[in-house]
Amino acid sequence: MAIDGLIKKIHDRFGDRILKTERKSAKRVYIDIYPKDIVDIAGYLFKDLGCRFNIASGVDDFNGIEILYHFAHDAHAVVITVRAILKDKDNPRIETITGVMKAAWWIEREIHELFGVEFDGNADLRPLLLPDDWPKGVYPMRKNFVVPKRDSRKG
Repeated sequence: MAIDGLIKKIHDRFGDRILKTERKSAKRVYIDIYPKDIVDIAGYLFKDLGCRFNIASGVDDFNGIEILYHFAHDAHAVVITVRAILKDKDNPRIETITGVMKAAWWIEREIHELFGVEFDGNADLRPLLLPDDWPKGVYPMRKNFVVPKRDSRKG
């Protein structure tokens, strides 16, 4: 089953829950979804199609905060990226996929810390990368980020 077969299976299963499909190359596809559907679609890719969760990434775009979930179907050397756009930049939220794959826990913490995205259901979103005295509500990967003033006498 090449990329076309994978895309067909995903569309057959989720139909109108798929907003857009864009083939980037013979081995890469982007699938835009509603944020509310991430758990079902990630679960299908992982459990039913045998895809491996690689990583997730965040992007502060003009339309909102994009969360991109990258899956590999190793048998066919295909990468499927599932993109959910969180339109409310003041309160970006999406359900955690850690119930489907525990491997998402670490990257959800990172995206939470750097973009301010709340992953509903993830009970451990404590800081991971930033200094302990980093100001609450300041997200360094947001377009509106301004470097906060810090006490230069500290380490």
